[in-house]
Amino acid sequence: MSTKHLPADERRAATVEAVVQLAAQHNPSDITTTWIARQMGVTQGALFKHFPTKEAILEAVMHWVAERLLARVDQAAQGCTSSLATLQAMFMAHIDFVTEHPGVPRMLFGELQRQGETLPKKMVQTLIRQYRARLQQVMEQGKASGELDALLDVDAATVLFVGSIQGLVMQSLIAGDVARLRADAPGVWAIYRRGIGGTQ
Repeated sequence: MSTKHLPADERRAATVEAVVQLAAQHNPSDITTTWIARQMGVTQGALFKHFPTKEAILEAVMHWVAERLLARVDQAAQGCTSSLATLQAMFMAHIDFVTEHPGVPRMLFGELQRQGETLPKKMVQTLIRQYRARLQQVMEQGKASGELDALLDVDAATVLFVGSIQGLVMQSLIAGDVARLRADAPGVWAIYRRGIGGTQ
């Protein structure tokens, strides 16, 4: 894709898109600014007009991921009439997001494995905390309404929710088949739902 004549905001957005696309095919830690510029059809000089460093590019990517993923699960939750329906909608929305952007989990896992406290790594950790807080709120409402097991350990259930998705993602990456995410997700959800005492 050529982005030679885009306005600054669109150029920055195109840079993020290029990195996410590259991460779907390559080890994120191997991605260089040369690769990013080539993917965009611009020079490295043009790239650095908008991002002073590669770290700044990664920060923009992590911001994009956090904003889009949380917006996706929030939108999925709207209009749901029960806690279980909300959790299921969030689960499937997360699966759909990863299926559409397979480079994202590779980047998230990559950032969490980096040594030291980089800003992109902190952004990933913040995303996980915000996501878990949303889940915990829904689960507490489910316990209060009697829809979920009154003795449900919400912290553990939240860990398992996120871990189930991460497990599905890892297996799809290992198999090199992102499409299996959507195929496997309903069965995993059904087992998870029974585990939290779902009444539907």
